[in-house]
Formats: sequence, structure tokens, C-alpha cells
Amino acid sequence: MGRRNKGRQVNGILLVDKHQGESSNRIVQQIKRLYGAAKAGHTGALDPLATGMLPVCLGEATKFSQFLLDADKTYEVEAQLGIRTDTSDADGQVVETRDVKVSKTQLLDALESFRGEIQQVPSMFSALKYQGQPLYSYARKGIEVPREARDITVYSNDLLAFENDCLRLKIHCSKGTYIRTIIDDLGQLLGCGAHVRMLRRTQVADFPNQMHSVEYYQQHVEDINDETEKYSRLDELLLPMDTPVLSLKPIVLSQADAQCFLQGQQIRQRDSNYDCGTLCRVYSSSDNADKTFLGVAIIDESARIQVKRLVVYS
Repeated sequence: MGRRNKGRQVNGILLVDKHQGESSNRIVQQIKRLYGAAKAGHTGALDPLATGMLPVCLGEATKFSQFLLDADKTYEVEAQLGIRTDTSDADGQVVETRDVKVSKTQLLDALESFRGEIQQVPSMFSALKYQGQPLYSYARKGIEVPREARDITVYSNDLLAFENDCLRLKIHCSKGTYIRTIIDDLGQLLGCGAHVRMLRRTQVADFPNQMHSVEYYQQHVEDINDETEKYSRLDELLLPMDTPVLSLKPIVLSQADAQCFLQGQQIRQRDSNYDCGTLCRVYSSSDNADKTFLGVAIIDESARIQVKRLVVYS
């Protein structure tokens, strides 16, 4: 018999505004303790230098974190021209300095090279794995290992400011994009080098911009001694666990079909609106306006609804 996780069976997503220097994993543990949750996880770590939106998934919502890992992101980044570092950001060691002779026109022209579908070679100071170890563990030992270029999409990179060899950009990009690498590559293209001074993630998928610091959430209930009331107030701040998959088409099952779905059985579609391979979010019907989120399914070649991720309600 498997061991049961200690803690509350609370399900939902909390948007945390990460401070500079904080560890993403430490934030997860703080929120887990605050909520007394049995399970918690983040949806893609931010570098210690970075600030901004870090969605923390609690309970069954962790099953849908991959959809946030795969989601588009938006960042605001401040970069310093003329100085290149080994990590491509201000936390690294300076490896090269050059004079900056870049006009605004030259900068705008260079930014055109970093729009649309492009390829990017990840930094050695990243968490990508090589032979089971993160790249940064090799980099810290002075070892460089081969990395393959990856396809990414930069939907936009808007110049917000350019003054005194510093520039500020707003970048909307696909999953797997390293902003530090974009800045380093931009500096190389301009012939002067560059590194990130400030990085803030302002958007993940279509989440509302209602993030707060860990301290805010802690202070929200610091005057409450009753545990039940404390958790009730905290739970009101959670986004529903289907929030990461709202871009998927919905399917509403009858009560009978919902019971079969929850047992992992395949369900035949009652209509033919969904093609083979379509991912869907699945709900059970209800007598009132509220419907219960059951999980994510895929339509198979026989037009049946097949479980991909299932919510387990305790």
C-alpha cells in the first residue's frame, strides 16, 4: 500500500510574484507550508536574478503544470551593452568588455533577427540536462558540453527604452526560450557584447496579472488563529485547477459517462465535433451552473474520449 502524503488535499493555483534572489523551489516550499498542502510544485523555475510571475500548483493541479511549462511567456528585460559575462547576466563573471558604438537604428535592425521562428543554442548556465546532469553543473567546473540548437518562436520584442548603453525590451516568446541567450546573441550581433541586468516575467499563458509576493499571502492570514478560517481565506485566493487548460476545447459528460471516465474508461463521443488527436478539458454535467473538472482527454482514432490526465477527488 502506497504512503499517503501528509497535508491537506487542496487543489488550485497561486500566482506568486518572485523577488530577485529568491529560489523558485524555496517559494514552492513556503507556499506548501502556508497552505498545509500535501503536494505542491512550480511550472518552470525562474533564475535567481529574475523576478515576476511564478505559478505554484497545489494538489491535483500539479498534474496540469506541463501545460504551463509549454505555454507562451512574456518578459521585460533590461540589458547592458559593452559587457559580456559567462552566464549572460549580472550574476556572472565578466569575460569581455568592448566599446559601444550602436545607434538606435542599428539596434532596431538587429532586433529584427530575433523575431519569428528562430533557432537558439541554450546557455551552458541553464538547467537543461546532459547525460543526466544540468548544464550549469558542467559550467561551474569549466566544462563545456555539446548543445543542439532548438526551435523557438519570438512573437514580439519591442524596444521600450535605449539610453546610456542600456536597453529595455518587452519579449513575448514560446516555451524553452532563454532571454539571457537572446541578449547575449544580440550583443554579439551588434559587435559589443551584452548581458542581462534585470529580468521580469510579466505573463504566463493567459493568467490574470494578480500575482503577489509570498509575504503578501503570509500577511493575508497572520491575524487569524483559527486554522479552519485561515485555510478558508487562503483557498479563496486560488485559481481553479483547470486554469492552465482553458485554451483546450471543453467536453461535458453525463453523470454516467463521467463515472466511467473517472475509472479510466474510454467514452464514445456523443457528437463528432472533435478530430482525432484533439486535446480536451473534460467536465461532468450538473443540475446547477457549476460543472466539475475531471481532467484532460484526447480523442483517439475511433472518436473515443481517452483519459490523459485525471483529477482524483479525495
